[in-house]
Amino acid sequence: MKNTLIAPSVLSADFANLQRDIEMINKSEADWFHIDIMDGVFVPNISFGMPVLGAITRHAKKTIDVHLMIVNPDQYIKTFAELGATNLTVHFEACTHLHRTLQAIKAEGMKAGVAINPHTNVSLLEDIINDIDLVCIMSVNPGFGGQSFIENTYAKVSQLKNIITKHNASTLIEIDGGVSDKNAAKLVTAGADVLVAGNYVFGSDNLVETIAGLKKITAL
Repeated sequence: MKNTLIAPSVLSADFANLQRDIEMINKSEADWFHIDIMDGVFVPNISFGMPVLGAITRHAKKTIDVHLMIVNPDQYIKTFAELGATNLTVHFEACTHLHRTLQAIKAEGMKAGVAINPHTNVSLLEDIINDIDLVCIMSVNPGFGGQSFIENTYAKVSQLKNIITKHNASTLIEIDGGVSDKNAAKLVTAGADVLVAGNYVFGSDNLVETIAGLKKITAL
């Protein structure tokens, strides 16, 4: 039975009751906290920065999965390590020297992830797949929560899984955007290891039960 990791996206939490929502995730069957950092430049939205992340990590008791949707991520790598990030994911489209960036992330003791936008072909990662701990496939255009899932994502997951297998890599495949009970099982069947869920989790009547439901659906 596969243990698919569920990572609630804190971007969809109630910011007026952030500690309450963090503690509910702690009590749930969720595996990771997914934290989106947006700068209003790489994406047309600003989420939150270092002080809020620091507040989250003080209360969170699970893996801190930080997703940087920012330009020039290299200058902040050490800062995010100091704030308690377990995983640090940068965008392929934002990194001129991606291999160097991945090595810098690992040098700070974090797992190194690469996110790709819907228009980016997964084949572009083949040459460095063994250096990547996590590939985050964006299944919506990055920048805002609540968008509709892009159906081509299934094909991209399958293609990436083939690349990982071909190179005997241990890279995890994460899906971010529009994940729900309607597509979770199909994504896992295609090869996904980690599902980020924002509005589906935090917009439900019972966060803990919703996460438990996702875990049950994806235990293939």
